[in-house]
Amino acid sequence: MQQGEFKELARKRILVTGGAGFIGSHLCRRLLDRGAEVLCVDNFFTGSRDHVQEMQDHPRFELLRHDITFPLYVEVDEIYNLACPASPIHYQFDPVQTTKTCVHGSINMLGLAKRVKARILQASTSEVYGDPETHPQTEDYWGRVNPIGPRSCYDEGKRCAETLFTDYHRQHGVPIRIARIFNTFGPRMHPNDGRVVSNFILQALQDKPITIYGDGSQTRSFCYVDDMVDGLTALMHAPDDAHLPVNLGNPEERTILNLAEIIIEFVNSRSTIDFRPLPQDDPRRRRPDISQAREKLGWEPRVSMEDGLRKTVEYFEGLLRSRREEGAEV
Repeated sequence: MQQGEFKELARKRILVTGGAGFIGSHLCRRLLDRGAEVLCVDNFFTGSRDHVQEMQDHPRFELLRHDITFPLYVEVDEIYNLACPASPIHYQFDPVQTTKTCVHGSINMLGLAKRVKARILQASTSEVYGDPETHPQTEDYWGRVNPIGPRSCYDEGKRCAETLFTDYHRQHGVPIRIARIFNTFGPRMHPNDGRVVSNFILQALQDKPITIYGDGSQTRSFCYVDDMVDGLTALMHAPDDAHLPVNLGNPEERTILNLAEIIIEFVNSRSTIDFRPLPQDDPRRRRPDISQAREKLGWEPRVSMEDGLRKTVEYFEGLLRSRREEGAEV
């Protein structure tokens, strides 16, 4: 970010919905560091007060417990809409509420943006591509999503959110940004969210069998959270014509089995591999084409998988240690 952009951000009041979540809490910290006033809104379904504890006493930080399926009346300059459970375990727990968060929540945040004339960024997802037939995935690919499957509350909810954002831009001139976020990892991941990086690290640290669904040949692309936050802030401050979806993720593709092997070696674990049946509609391949992000934002991931894993392992080691000290179940 250039010095002029820093000064401009220092005068802004920024709302982050889902701000006590994994990516949201890192984003709040980054915005505070750049001089913004930050209103963090979360209903704490998957977010945690612990994630924002070190910001609680900051004079430019405010935490509000609120569910965005209900209207919010505040005065802000920018809105990052990150509110929504993002792992299958959590979004399938209450699929109707997941869809409401995507749809009603987007309507409420877009209505707020329209009223206060704020720029608003939607945290969409690579799940809008479903189980893709094209590889890698470009933003002009319409996707292959099962509209009645167990994942559809999230997949179709996010697709509908993109529709709402685009139509608010067309109909009302609301300045929008849409980030299609691919797999992201790092400290503050929820330990029980069922995602492969957190699952594998926790299992490896405890020498438990590492659970792989399918034969492990399915692929994902993993982006470290600091890089993702860089991408989100770059997209928010992109030129005014940047209203179309932009992929944000790491184009380095890895198989799930390879990831498990890397983590076992990384933590010097005695874990074995436990293969289980592949869940319904689980994508076979997932890798972003980030040409648009490179061209429009000058952004691409910079943190290596190894460096990112090191920081993530350190986080989960500390989490396990504190839980043992408290006598809590790991």
